[in-house]
Amino acid sequence: MADNTVKKLKRSALAHYLDTGFDTSKEASAADWFLVGKDVEDMSINLNPSITTKKNILDETSVSDEGYEPSADVDTYYADPSDGAFYEKLKAIAMDRLTGDACKTRVLEVLVDRKAAPFDAWIEDVVVKPQSYGGAQGGVRIPYQIAFCGNRQKGTVTLTDKKPTFTVATQTASE
Repeated sequence: MADNTVKKLKRSALAHYLDTGFDTSKEASAADWFLVGKDVEDMSINLNPSITTKKNILDETSVSDEGYEPSADVDTYYADPSDGAFYEKLKAIAMDRLTGDACKTRVLEVLVDRKAAPFDAWIEDVVVKPQSYGGAQGGVRIPYQIAFCGNRQKGTVTLTDKKPTFTVATQTASE
């Protein structure tokens, strides 16, 4: 049996796409995905785990795991009209001070950790919020935050001409 795994993963093996339609009611198959990463030198998903530890009068410790509040900061996005629908929406959110559902879309996370597709992927609702706009000499920057909202689904992705196609994983009876 051939080894299909990749050795040490490069950062480019973890890809993040945002749905430029900003309409979570549509099927993921109808999404127009924008690949996050151009001009971005460092980006991590901050899991922000919520754990509470209590010690009682008997010196016993209890731990309550309340889950995660994931987010990501994209600090080096440069305003680029050639980014099409994503640029137009981010500009509208910032300049028109949009809130609520107008800022809600989906993120698609793809982990390319094998030599051939399909690759493991996850899709989740997110809110995209610009943090500022302007910046120093060199270009107009619109750094933004991605706040994960839940409704996470696991699946797989195939890539055709660098465009992802997401398929939801089928669940077994034990899940």
